Amino acid sequence: MKTKKKYKKQVLKSLKKLAQSEYDLLETMTNLMLLKEFKENKIEFKKGDTFSFEDNIFDYSEDENIRNMAKLRKRIMSTMQSLVENSDFKDKEIEFLA
Repeated sequence: MKTKKKYKKQVLKSLKKLAQSEYDLLETMTNLMLLKEFKENKIEFKKGDTFSFEDNIFDYSEDENIRNMAKLRKRIMSTMQSLVENSDFKDKEIEFLA
């Protein structure tokens, strides 16, 4: 029984790291688009402005680096979903994914 708990704890730890990596990729891709594509297309934001977009905006980026990061991010999210589906987690244990 103790081994099962350790295993579950390790999977949760991995999920947390994957979630952080996914967030970091999203932040990086957004910043790269702001620095390059938005600037080239003269799209400007002022302090306090908000910007909403759909996830697939990165799939159509002119920048190959952004498209590659978008693919990696999708694979990370798919892996996280599989880990959750294949494990017996309680909602409280994985609420950090919400």
